[in-house]
Amino acid sequence: MALIEVENLSVHYGAKGQLVRAVEGVSLRVDARESYGLVGESGSGKSTILRAICGLAPMTAGQIRIGGQPVPTPRGRAFSRRVQMVFQDPYASLHPRHTLDRTLSEPLAIHGIGGSDARVVKALEDVGLPANFRFRYPHQLSGGQRQRVAIARALMLEPEILLLDEPTSALDASVQAETLNLLNRLRAERGLTFLMVSHDLAVIDHMCDRVLVMQHGRAVEELTRDQLAGAQMTTDYARTLFDASADRMLGA
Repeated sequence: MALIEVENLSVHYGAKGQLVRAVEGVSLRVDARESYGLVGESGSGKSTILRAICGLAPMTAGQIRIGGQPVPTPRGRAFSRRVQMVFQDPYASLHPRHTLDRTLSEPLAIHGIGGSDARVVKALEDVGLPANFRFRYPHQLSGGQRQRVAIARALMLEPEILLLDEPTSALDASVQAETLNLLNRLRAERGLTFLMVSHDLAVIDHMCDRVLVMQHGRAVEELTRDQLAGAQMTTDYARTLFDASADRMLGA
């Protein structure tokens, strides 16, 4: 049984008097401990799928199941223990007036989990940050350090699933690679399942076992890592994305 199942998902909303079909009839399945990518240009609907899973975007049609069970509305604490999301902009996702200690300990307090001091120190160490960072504020960190804190916060409740929405696109190239390697290490160590959004096939190639190519809210083509590496796509749109990312995928 797949851990994440999205079946015929549609998300429509009104904007400036017009109906926007952000996602239209998309289905996908992600196995436990798999890393699955969603790739496409801006506006393709890939981030909307993550938001729908989290309950941040209303479903117009379809069904989402985690571990074989439909997700509840509202999602609730049990969902938060299993599924967490890391957003694109690490600065916007961290409260500017909260220390890292408060940011990381808050999920534990909400869920009644004790031992926050030790857990916060361990969380910082797990993402490669020293313990004395715990009383710093987000503005005192670099972009890469802020994203490490966002990843640490997402892992505080020891979830099974991380939803990753362009987690490195706001970072420079060298920091991107460090962050992706960190995520890969954490997935291996903790047996995590990833559903990851990117506009860049080079990132997906580095991170994911399978990828779903999206365009204008619809699924275009699903590829395995081997098919992607061998340029075995069958649609013109997937080929265009591949060509745009080919140099980075080859390590140029």
